[in-house]
Amino acid sequence: MKKQLLCTSAIALGCAMAAPASAQEWDLDWGGFMASHLAYVSTSGSATGGTDYDGVAHFTTGEIQFTPSVTLDNGITFGVNVQLEAQNNTAGGATNNIDESFIEISSETFGKIIYGAENSAGYKSMTGAPTVTSMWINSPSISAFIPISSGGLPFNFRQAGISTWTEVNGNNDVNRLTYFTPNFNGFTAGVSYARNNSGNAAQGFIAAGATNNNLNGAATLEDIIDVGASYSGSFGGVDVTVTGRYGHGSGIAPASPNAKTWGVGGQVGFSGFTVGGSYTDNDNGNGFYGVDQHGWSAGATYDAAGPWAFELVTYQGTYDNLGGAGVDGHYRAYRIGASRDLGPGVDLDIYAIRAEGSLEGTNANNTNGTIIGTAVNLSF
Repeated sequence: MKKQLLCTSAIALGCAMAAPASAQEWDLDWGGFMASHLAYVSTSGSATGGTDYDGVAHFTTGEIQFTPSVTLDNGITFGVNVQLEAQNNTAGGATNNIDESFIEISSETFGKIIYGAENSAGYKSMTGAPTVTSMWINSPSISAFIPISSGGLPFNFRQAGISTWTEVNGNNDVNRLTYFTPNFNGFTAGVSYARNNSGNAAQGFIAAGATNNNLNGAATLEDIIDVGASYSGSFGGVDVTVTGRYGHGSGIAPASPNAKTWGVGGQVGFSGFTVGGSYTDNDNGNGFYGVDQHGWSAGATYDAAGPWAFELVTYQGTYDNLGGAGVDGHYRAYRIGASRDLGPGVDLDIYAIRAEGSLEGTNANNTNGTIIGTAVNLSF
């Protein structure tokens, strides 16, 4: 027991290396998901450029996730997580289809260490409005049907104009080191460090023509630190979750500013109902690294007796001074939907979405649309 207690997060790896080998074999686990959408879309607005986006449309997203692990005799678990995208992500074929790729070291004694190309502790700590269907409006997925990003709104991935799951200046799945504490009566905290914001699940090498992610030449921010915390508990039949995050990155170029993100979120559940929301902000150096933005989500779900669950949810994003002279841009989306559980890992969604993007006081850059759709979601 004393030996295990000495294995804190700071020396966990050393303790694990010193421990005798485990007789247990590796668990070569894998899984994944696939969501396939079929919808009728109607769009309008000046930013469509005369292109016909109306009619029946398709959208599919999925991953195969390889998660082998082994637990040693001392109780420490070593694991791998490699996520293979199920669709091509470049025109004409895929060359970079690996999403997250990292190792985990965990135990009940010291918590969890994550090292590799993965989102930050702040991102992983957040929560937002509850949902039951899979055509996300708190995400850029909506642009698969409605071309809001064609209207001049910068649909920046992992930033607050379109999602409350943010990263500092939208850095996503860069190589970083993360530590999460054990769960203390519902409370968990974490901290992450990334050298810079170069690469997205990419490995650079020092070679002619290669981009080395350990060098700051291809990056704009360095020493990116994120912290996050969450609490979940039950009180007299009421379930409560509260989360928060903060992230900071230092500018690399001389006299360049820092960038930050912060956010809070929460959910309350009772008698089959869950209500909740979130608010996040991306300070991109007062526009130095792109437009500053903020957004919020709110919604409610009801898990009815039987196989059906229902939702009503919105996301509201703002881009500060996007049009210049104090003119802000806005993204607004609303969704009502229902999901039916058909069996283990199988459910059917139906939903209606209204979404729009616009600049204040002008019709030069605006897009809006309506989606009536259904989806089959598989998780395994």
